[in-house]
Amino acid sequence: MGVKFLECIKPFCTVLPEIEKPQRKIQFREKVLWTAITLFIFLVCCQIPLFGIMSSDTADPFYWMRVIMASNRGTLMELGISPIITSGLIMQLLAGAKLIEVGDTPKDRALFNGAQKLFGMIITIGQAIVYVSTGMYGTPSEMGWGICLLIIIQLFVASLIVLLLDELLQKGYGLGSGISLFIATNICETIVWKAFSPATINTGKGTEFEGAIIALFHLLATRSDKVRGLREAFYRQNLPNLTNLLATVFVFAVVIYFQGFRVDLPIKSARYRGQQSSYPIKLFYTSNIPIILQSALVSNLYVISQMLSLRFEGNFFINLLGVWGDVEGGGPARSYPIGGLCYYLSPPESFFSLLSDPIHATCYLLFMLGSCAFFSKTWIEVSGSSAKDVAKQLKDQQMVMRGHRDTSMIKELNRYIPTAAAFGGLCIGALSVMADFIGAIGSGTGILLAVTIIYQYFEIFVKEQAEVGGMSTLLF
Repeated sequence: MGVKFLECIKPFCTVLPEIEKPQRKIQFREKVLWTAITLFIFLVCCQIPLFGIMSSDTADPFYWMRVIMASNRGTLMELGISPIITSGLIMQLLAGAKLIEVGDTPKDRALFNGAQKLFGMIITIGQAIVYVSTGMYGTPSEMGWGICLLIIIQLFVASLIVLLLDELLQKGYGLGSGISLFIATNICETIVWKAFSPATINTGKGTEFEGAIIALFHLLATRSDKVRGLREAFYRQNLPNLTNLLATVFVFAVVIYFQGFRVDLPIKSARYRGQQSSYPIKLFYTSNIPIILQSALVSNLYVISQMLSLRFEGNFFINLLGVWGDVEGGGPARSYPIGGLCYYLSPPESFFSLLSDPIHATCYLLFMLGSCAFFSKTWIEVSGSSAKDVAKQLKDQQMVMRGHRDTSMIKELNRYIPTAAAFGGLCIGALSVMADFIGAIGSGTGILLAVTIIYQYFEIFVKEQAEVGGMSTLLF
């Protein structure tokens, strides 16, 4: 049944836009150039407003997921990478539950990726229709069906551009993947802005700067009591403070430290005597995939809950899913869950919230750990990184594990890979929760994504440098 499903959508996959694989080896300088062009296009789309929308002063319903989903309200990047991630989540869950069958051949994997792209485009249209019909850009009856259709087309085309930019990098023209690049850019932009923002906000006690570091100098300069000013710079509420900034730096350091944890399995060449090497199995075996998929799950649950709350306000069953309230102060107004399932799956707003509602914190902790471990464990089965896949890759390279025959190699790899995947996902979830609890800027999920993505790019750079033999050869 599974193979039939993928075969059924094969005709649709052939008409999808696709980036061809490069016919030659792309030099590092060209990869950097294509990566920069991709990032430039994304940043430009983040600033171009959607044509035809009516300005709204209402709270942003998706404020908390925008940083992670590389989304920007009211612009072409309104949907961000959400459709791509959601389609990946759905396809992974279907494959993990054995509802669809994904073979080991390149043809089957290509068909799986094509199906993922197709579902991404369908989800884009669905999300665009929901956003417009629920009045995010104005009342549909006042805008007219022509403007509504135009907004949907703009969102669809923008998401198609994001999908193709991601494919461009993944096919080998650039570095890493578009999704990772866009997420890291958005998160780093948020951190830098909240540290150095010159924007002023009236807090009721006077005008203060939004940026934590600028606020420090401003408070020390304007307060007669310097100790009180310093304390305020470290612990002020509703605006970024130095404690948040130091917590962010601390999380960066901890995640980079954990990146070095790995087990090296000794391997040797089956063809050449004496040629030995090692196959590293990292603690973060699936990297940031668990946290990305977990973010997609939560963000889609938020979307569904908020849309239903708008339509059926006060309904008992809808309130069980989530009750939403508007939060003012410390930046733009935003909606935040204050009850229901969504509340217990959201991070505590501050350390004081953690102490005042320990049940909320416990539910969030268990959900993060469980979901990250689950997604990490199931991801290896559909991404070509399971013990069976690794054994096949080593066999194709005519490499074997020292002290083991070909038949026992899969068994030996199975001792490490599933454990590394599950435990690594658990650690990713725990680090994300820790970052939320100590008040890191952005969110725990966002910080984890930013650090792991930056580290991935560092590894790519080191690998490219080793291949060409030096920094000067790499860049010039």
